[in-house]
Amino acid sequence: MTPHPNPEAGAAVKAADRAHVFHSWSAQELIDPLAVAGAEGSYFWDYDGRRYLDFTSGLVYTNIGYQHPRVVAAIQEQAARMTTFAPAFAVEARSEAARLIAERTPGDLDRIFFTNGGADAVEHAVRMARLHTGRPKVLSAYRSYHGGTQQAVNLTGDPRRWASDSGTAGVVHFWAPFLYRSRFYAETEEQECARALEHLETTIAFEGPATIAAIVLETIPGTAGIMTPPAGYLAGVRELCDRYGIVFVLDEVMAGFGRTGEWFAADLYDVVPDLMTFAKGVNSGYVPLGGVAISGAIAETFARRPYPGGLTYSGHPLACAAAVATIGVMAEEGVVENAARLGASVVGPGLRELAERHPCVGEVRGVGMFWALELVRNRETREPLVPYNAAGEANAPMAAFAAAAKEGGVWPFVNMNRTHVVPPCNASEAELKEGLAVLDAALSVADGYVE
Repeated sequence: MTPHPNPEAGAAVKAADRAHVFHSWSAQELIDPLAVAGAEGSYFWDYDGRRYLDFTSGLVYTNIGYQHPRVVAAIQEQAARMTTFAPAFAVEARSEAARLIAERTPGDLDRIFFTNGGADAVEHAVRMARLHTGRPKVLSAYRSYHGGTQQAVNLTGDPRRWASDSGTAGVVHFWAPFLYRSRFYAETEEQECARALEHLETTIAFEGPATIAAIVLETIPGTAGIMTPPAGYLAGVRELCDRYGIVFVLDEVMAGFGRTGEWFAADLYDVVPDLMTFAKGVNSGYVPLGGVAISGAIAETFARRPYPGGLTYSGHPLACAAAVATIGVMAEEGVVENAARLGASVVGPGLRELAERHPCVGEVRGVGMFWALELVRNRETREPLVPYNAAGEANAPMAAFAAAAKEGGVWPFVNMNRTHVVPPCNASEAELKEGLAVLDAALSVADGYVE
């Protein structure tokens, strides 16, 4: 699709937005949302006709890009046949979506509870774990994000939790492994893994194993910085959960459905959780959908005991039809394999080459189409480019970097002192190289803040 400039329409869209839309995570008078006229594939454009390569994949959900014709057609066909129906009934699109998801989840995660997104999937996973165990507490990691609803945001281990944290959610936070900014004085990945597991086991011991229902972890933390866990860590958490009768919950809302070059990031680590949450890439975000994949043991808890939870739009037919089509596209077009191949051959090497040229890059990390650059003021001290939770003038270096990327035609995903590189999983080699070239120029701006 060719963008056609229409500044007058753009001004009207912007005016209505500013007058009536209340935006998430924002001080309303301090933001300036871009008015978007259209999107296709890996690109979107504004009403002035300016096109941007989307290195955010929406919010890390357009895993097959925008407006894939097969998914659009599936939504249209489902709308013509059955636009909506209550969740208590068996509906073809819902049943087929559940079957296709269960075919791809690890182990015996064969029962699918549908939600409207990732946060409510996490809410229900925690509820299931508490009811299954009869225990109140949940452990989750600092440097994590699990959603904006009440339980999910309290599980979150970043500043977005603070305003809603009353200390009554039954959540205990712990440090997960992250060698670049180790909390365990580790010098190797092996040390970091061993010490992080020891820290977690100590936390369990001092909190009381019989009080802990679940440990909730992002398989690979996303928004917090795409910190791939060291070999053996997730298996070690699995063993601790088994030893103490704790439910192991993996949050794959961001990492799932091809993002890491596997259907689920858990497949990279050969680990099977008891519950696994998903959303975003399950249907490329075309219609809101999330869910919990449930193990046999936990499903059995509710075989003759009603599960006390549900949603009006659980397994909405339009969303499920989009999921069926999306999973079909990913399987038939080799989208998961594309993410693995180009992550290893283009994105990873390209980012490491940028790191060699730019002193502002402290570390490159990632897998598949799931990467981050850690930006620093000083490589030796690893001082972050901006302070933790920086805002206003303190965040000026990251704001300047983001502005330079946008000026070059790439829409970046920046969070604190990191920029994420998360293009659609079916992006082409040419698109990826185009984006890396723009990041190269934008990083030169960030270099200006290096000490």
